[in-house]
Amino acid sequence: MANIIGITDFQAPELDVYARLTEAQLLNLEAPRRGIFIAESPRVIERALEAGCEPISFLAEEKELQGSARELICRCGEIPVYTAPFSVLTRLTGFALTRGMLCAMYRPQLPAVEQVCAKARRIAVLEQVVNPTNVGAIFRSAAALGMDAVLLTPGCSNPLYRRAIRVSMGTVFQIPWTFLGGREWGWPAQGLAGLGRLGFKTAAMALREDTVRIDDPELAAQERLAVILGTEGDGLAEETIAACDYTVRIPMSHGVDSLNVAAASAVAFWELGKKL
Repeated sequence: MANIIGITDFQAPELDVYARLTEAQLLNLEAPRRGIFIAESPRVIERALEAGCEPISFLAEEKELQGSARELICRCGEIPVYTAPFSVLTRLTGFALTRGMLCAMYRPQLPAVEQVCAKARRIAVLEQVVNPTNVGAIFRSAAALGMDAVLLTPGCSNPLYRRAIRVSMGTVFQIPWTFLGGREWGWPAQGLAGLGRLGFKTAAMALREDTVRIDDPELAAQERLAVILGTEGDGLAEETIAACDYTVRIPMSHGVDSLNVAAASAVAFWELGKKL
C-alpha cells in the first residue's frame, strides 16, 4: 500500500531531488551507481518501471492519487508518495508538473557496448550532441523508425536528464543504449574500429562534396549499419568522417544547406532504419 505523505515543509531534505539538486548532482558523478533521475508523467514513469528501473519516491498532485496514476503508485509498494495541491507543487519545483506527477528513480547500471549491439542491425551513434532536447528527440525517432540501439560519446548530454526523458516520451527506456569510452571504445579511433569488428559499416552524416545520397541502395543493403550523427553546429569531427566507411548527405532544396541534428536523425532513420 502506498505511503502517502502530505507536504508541510518545503525545505524537507527528502524533497531535494525534486526541487533543489541539479542534473549533475543527481547524476552523482563520484558514485554513478547511486545516481538518480527524475521521470515525469504516468506514461513515462510506467515505461521506466517496465524497463526495470527502481523507484525511490513520487511527487504527485493530490488528485492523481484517485486518478489514472493510482494503479501505478500501488505497483510500487510502500515507497513515499509526497503530495500537495497543484499550486503548492508548482511553487516547490518552480515549474508546472507534467501531468501532475514526478518519480525519482535509481539510475540503472549501463550495459557494455557489445551487449547493446549484440542483436542490433541498425544503430545510431551520437558524437558530442550536447543539447538534452536533441538527445531526447533523437531517441524518440530512433525507437519509432527502425533503429535497434543508440551509442553516445562521452561528451553527449545524458539521456536520463529530465528534459531528455521528457522529450523522448520515455523511449530512452525502450531502446538499448550506452556510452562509448575506455581503452576499447575510445572515440573515434577505437570506437569505429570496434564497430567494424562487430560487423557494422559506418555511415557519417556530413555536408561534404565526396558523399553518397542517403537513398543510395548500397546503404540500405548493408546487413549491419551504424549511422553517425555529429554535434550541433559543427557536425562530425573530420577525424570521424575520415574513418567511416561512407559519408552520407541528405539532399535538400531551396538553398537549405543543413538540418538540426534531431531533424536529420529522423530523416536518416526513416531511410536507413529497418523497414517495418
